[in-house]
Amino acid sequence: MLFDITRGELADLFGEDRIVTLPATAFPPAVADTEGARLLQTVGVPTGTLHLREPDEDTGRLSLVRDVVDAEDFEDAAEDAHAWPVIGWLLNAHLALDPESGKVQAFDADEGTVQELHTDVSSLVQVTLRFQRLLEEFTFSGDEEADFERLEREVERVREETSGIDPLPFQDDETVWSVVGDEIAAGQRFKGDSPGARSLYG
Repeated sequence: MLFDITRGELADLFGEDRIVTLPATAFPPAVADTEGARLLQTVGVPTGTLHLREPDEDTGRLSLVRDVVDAEDFEDAAEDAHAWPVIGWLLNAHLALDPESGKVQAFDADEGTVQELHTDVSSLVQVTLRFQRLLEEFTFSGDEEADFERLEREVERVREETSGIDPLPFQDDETVWSVVGDEIAAGQRFKGDSPGARSLYG
């Protein structure tokens, strides 16, 4: 794993009730014991920016790529991509776990594109954690120009510090994480009773 993230670290930041995990039974048997699947079972991700996919009510299993998109529509998809479990979604992209490489790939059905988004699941959790924490802790002082410059610097710091370890999440301006970062820098995505939301929306 590229990033060392523990359940305790997430719980300290967000509280146990804000962490979502996936049960081992949600994964195909051959996938359940892979490193990435185990991380999603034991550590999980904070709720908010990223949504983990809920297992099917009847089967208890995660949908596979072939259940949510036609993998043949994606020229760059691996041959066995149709059988990968879909672990979540971000913006309009389905996130699938490649059990062999451990990478997380983003399937955008609207654009018909597939992109390697993370080298491993720890990177997915790390970026989610960093952006979610920024959204919940950032405060606006009232000096709009200075505040947005500071916010943009914070987003850029997430990009740079992530890219130094895993270049995939922000490899270009078109990745879903790059778009999310741009939205945050523009003052979007602040929700609920976070200090940022209260400052922006009253």
